[in-house]
Amino acid sequence: MTTGGTIASKLEPVSGHVTASVTGSELRAMLHDPLDGIDIVIDEFCNVGSYAIDLPLGFALAQRISQHLQGDFDGVVVTHGTDTMEESAFLADLLVATDKPIVFTGAQHAADEANPDGPRNLTDAIRLAASETARGLGAMICFEQEFHAARDVSKSHSSRTDTFISYEHGKLGEVDGDRIVLHRKPVLRRTYDAKDIVADVDLIKLAMGMGDRYIRFAAQDGAKAIILEGFGRGNATPAVTAAATSLVAKGTPVIMTSRCQRGRVKPIYGNGGGKTLSDGGVIFAGDLSGQKARVLVAVLLGMGIEGERLRQEIEYFGG
Repeated sequence: MTTGGTIASKLEPVSGHVTASVTGSELRAMLHDPLDGIDIVIDEFCNVGSYAIDLPLGFALAQRISQHLQGDFDGVVVTHGTDTMEESAFLADLLVATDKPIVFTGAQHAADEANPDGPRNLTDAIRLAASETARGLGAMICFEQEFHAARDVSKSHSSRTDTFISYEHGKLGEVDGDRIVLHRKPVLRRTYDAKDIVADVDLIKLAMGMGDRYIRFAAQDGAKAIILEGFGRGNATPAVTAAATSLVAKGTPVIMTSRCQRGRVKPIYGNGGGKTLSDGGVIFAGDLSGQKARVLVAVLLGMGIEGERLRQEIEYFGG
């Protein structure tokens, strides 16, 4: 399945813009080897930069993946821009109930650059999706000869080809030529039979001395839930703490993550810190990143899950 992204992009000589214009058939022709024994069917789902993919489109992509895997296909590979690949992969992991592999891949170098990484990544992703070893691992990202669990993986560098890492959880395994090497299996996985998604979930990153302007405006402008990327273990400025607990009391869920790349949130500090937030009803999301927490909450709200059940589901995925 193709969705565009850098792997499918070329430079437009007149405008000087790099845009998604490569077809699925052209991507297939760029593969590093013929992949004998693997039959490939191309579904050109869309052709955009992943910065233009929103939650409803990601939800539709997961639905299309599910449709394919209900048939005779052994697995699905999705070519996707790296900017939001981790969010689309996590959506698929949450929404597609299957043991068959779902593998997202892409590129950091455009298709017409001198040394594109897309063909190698796509070759590895197809091998992974066709492998019995990959069954039961859920949705994954395969990049630079490694594959990672959708829940754990994040883009860590704006331009390097080894951008995807899983921080403290570690990669699932490696693609070594035609061999799939599995190191571990993901533990925190659960799928939902969601018929819709709630896109009005906002993500707000905190910085020193920030006031409550953004969080209050988000709620007033229709946000159905707010994700905070707080300090350290899950702390906020006094003004944000007061606003967050006030919003929870009025019925708007507020979920705390950390702006740190490693570690987990935990309500410890009082006097306006994380313990005050937790006592006021803010949900702590473990070591989920802000963007992953946003995806999860959008799915849960789309199913009408709220209150204590919402807390339980978020805390499960937080680990």
